Amino acid sequence: MFQATLKKMQTENLQPINYFLDVDGGFIKLNQLLGKRIRMEYVGSECLNCGLEKEIFRQGHCKSCFFDSPATGDWVMRPELSKAHLGQADRDLEYESKMQLQPHVVYLALSSHLKVGVTRKSQLPTRWIDQGAHEASVLLEVPNRYLAGVGEVALKNYFSDKTNWRKMLQNEAESVQWDQARNQAIDGIPNDLKPYIVRDSITVQNLMFPVLQHPKKVKSLNLSKTPFFEEKLMGIKGQYLIFEDATVFNVRSNEGKCIELQID
Repeated sequence: MFQATLKKMQTENLQPINYFLDVDGGFIKLNQLLGKRIRMEYVGSECLNCGLEKEIFRQGHCKSCFFDSPATGDWVMRPELSKAHLGQADRDLEYESKMQLQPHVVYLALSSHLKVGVTRKSQLPTRWIDQGAHEASVLLEVPNRYLAGVGEVALKNYFSDKTNWRKMLQNEAESVQWDQARNQAIDGIPNDLKPYIVRDSITVQNLMFPVLQHPKKVKSLNLSKTPFFEEKLMGIKGQYLIFEDATVFNVRSNEGKCIELQID
């Protein structure tokens, strides 16, 4: 039996991608569990910020930490709200400067459909993997998060910024003409950001996920309503575990929840 306070699965970009679950005392390579029955029991919660046994509010944080921690500020989800480049703090300028004042990219990624997104350059290709993207390509490389946010806001007029997670897990992705999509994106980028367009070594990166069977009709596992679950693991995609009965479990959205895990 393994015990774990759930955290985002760690990944290794191979063909297929390797996934690792952080458990007490080390990591489990989840790829090795494909085709095996897993028993999972929800036994409590622990805030990933303060470490206290408190109910999780959002993003692995208890309610008080969620509204206090600099790691959960509005600029995380809305990069255009970043202010560190102005020397202005949201919650903690030292932390925000470290995270915001580094190279960021604006990209297009195909999971269910083509979407625009932003991430720190150092987070590629991890960000694409976490979204379950089959293909992705960088459009802009800028020196801070604010500029990336400005570029993303402009491109939302042409591309979605959301992933249809059900279609992503069902492996229902639209066909994309990358040259056409990239040209459309370049036309929509504000003129003051055009010097940051990535024009050299333009590539579309392909990603392969370890999935034996895609679900035809997705049903999501809620540990609060179903504290005990047992089923055969058939795939891993994005931050989801996919089971034989078409149940899927989003590990990242359950960060901070404590489980006991048994493997047949």
